[in-house]
Amino acid sequence: MNAEKYSQLASFIWSVADLLRGDFRQSQYGRIILPFTLLRRMECVLAPTKDAVLQAAREHQSKPDAVREKLLLRVAGLDFFNASPLNLGTLSDTQTSDDLMSYVQSFSADGREIFEHFHFEDFVQQLASADLLYQVVQRFAAVDLSPSSLSNFGMGIIFEELIRKFAESSNDTAGEHFTPRDIVHLTTSLVMTGQDDKLKPNSIVTIYDPTAGTGGFLSEGDAYIQSISDKVTVSLFGQELNPESYAICKADMLIKGQEVGHIKLGNTLSDDQLADNTFDFMLSNPPFGVEWKKVQTQVANEHKLRGFDGRFGPGLPRVSDGSLLFLLHLVSKMRDPREGGSRIGIILNGSPLFTGGAGSGESEIRRYLLQNDLVEAIVALPTDMFYNTGIATYIWILSNNKPAQRKGGVQLIDGTQHFSKMRKSLGSKRQYITDEQINDLVRLYGRFEETAQSKLFANEAFGYRRITVERPLRLSFQVTEARIRAVLEEKAIQKLDDGAHDALAQALRSMDDSVIYKNREQFRKALKKALNAHDAPSGTAEMKVLLNVLSERDAEADICMAKGEPEADTTLRDYENVPLGESVYEYFGREVKPHVPDAWIDASKVDEQDAEVGVVGYEIPFNRHFYVFTPPRPLEEIDRDLKICTDKIKQMIEALSA
Repeated sequence: MNAEKYSQLASFIWSVADLLRGDFRQSQYGRIILPFTLLRRMECVLAPTKDAVLQAAREHQSKPDAVREKLLLRVAGLDFFNASPLNLGTLSDTQTSDDLMSYVQSFSADGREIFEHFHFEDFVQQLASADLLYQVVQRFAAVDLSPSSLSNFGMGIIFEELIRKFAESSNDTAGEHFTPRDIVHLTTSLVMTGQDDKLKPNSIVTIYDPTAGTGGFLSEGDAYIQSISDKVTVSLFGQELNPESYAICKADMLIKGQEVGHIKLGNTLSDDQLADNTFDFMLSNPPFGVEWKKVQTQVANEHKLRGFDGRFGPGLPRVSDGSLLFLLHLVSKMRDPREGGSRIGIILNGSPLFTGGAGSGESEIRRYLLQNDLVEAIVALPTDMFYNTGIATYIWILSNNKPAQRKGGVQLIDGTQHFSKMRKSLGSKRQYITDEQINDLVRLYGRFEETAQSKLFANEAFGYRRITVERPLRLSFQVTEARIRAVLEEKAIQKLDDGAHDALAQALRSMDDSVIYKNREQFRKALKKALNAHDAPSGTAEMKVLLNVLSERDAEADICMAKGEPEADTTLRDYENVPLGESVYEYFGREVKPHVPDAWIDASKVDEQDAEVGVVGYEIPFNRHFYVFTPPRPLEEIDRDLKICTDKIKQMIEALSA
């Protein structure tokens, strides 16, 4: 079945919404259609062994529930069963609600839980009250969702298309629930390629997705391994926040025969329910640019109290974007390299590449990843690839067991031109990557060569030291009437009693307003003399106000000194990023000193980790490395085009006035 057929089948299923219109809000359509679709799929999957299960259910009726459930699971040959003689096609038209709930309650425990997360019974009662239940049941009973006509892969696409329609009808964001299959396939291919040692016959490998959604990454990882390897056992693990997406993912795992206990419901960042597990392969598409304020307390506490023994030791990103928290979470679940290590494929937007200056949480996370040689490659994707956003996105490939030729380096791949236009847009998704284009990108990655689309860098190439460049403070001083009035309005001066206040004013007005002092110490002495002559206050607080208000910056004035050293002018403070590995003083002498001879480096600003001058930062300016300068057109050509345009405008005006 091709993509168009999948879309047609999904549209046919979604047409049930026509029955619901008027009695239900648009935002409720998906909460009815999705569980009924799941129920029909599960029913079709169980059909071949249904009679055998019913017979076994009668034979073992008197046995304890736990024993009976194990026996029926064995007969069903799957990780779930249904022991009711009913199905959607045989439900009564007079007591449909009771029959349907009896049918659903006859599933094994994991199957029942799936429908609980959809609040299925509530919607069944609402449908019954609207006299629509039997019609809806009959509509789904007529849909063929059997594995012989629709593969698990195809069923996944159907679910995703239904969720997208649900999201559109309820103004929700479909992209939070699943990732387009072309992106899933590309990411999986990049992570799995070259992993023959891990995928030998009779191997057992684990795949994990901390933002599992409907299970697209898990299913694709499993399918990929099965397509390239024989006799490899794949165990799938995941955690999902959204109950409905979790229910679909769990149903998919049940149908595939996976251990459904490995799929967890909850927030991965605040409640990691697979905390003690490590995995061979990890695949994830965390939500782009989503704040983590709701879990800030738990995450911050783990960072502070557990440090590198927890997941977030390197640092915390700004609260407006939690993407890098998911990346750190995955890194914490890497296997020991002596046990084969782990590989990660995670899709991120552009901000994790460069957001945050030296010393920031984001920069410290990048520093940790690069200094520990964990980043293997980053692939830039075309825009308009996702259902809910058209922004630039990137696939990060990480490994703690790099092959020898990749150690100490990062490969950047420009895949922005690898796309084909879709005949019909799906939300914001207007482009897709074909299988051939996926193969091209995987080959670019595999060759590990320097080309126009593939750039190779040492890890240190993305590092720098931010040095603080200071310039001296130069002030001139003059006691004008306007400045005197400004002094007298200062809070510290207004607190003085009337006598002190008047004495200060008289002292200032006694000074020659035509004299401009170019040296702070000379002015301080003259000011002190005037204050003492009028018995005016001259304490530290008063002198600070006076020197501040009576001064202005003057490039021709003498340098202000403090304890024998030039005082820095904070308004002239600047920063320079010195490439990592280069002497900050050599760089300063070459790039800064010739332009500002009186500048100096503030040597007190040192890095917390290595205590050397300059704070270390890391950023990955991806686009800069692939930018190709296009020279502007010749002026003559531009002038010619402008003349053509102006002539046309002239003709139009003349035609209007004729």
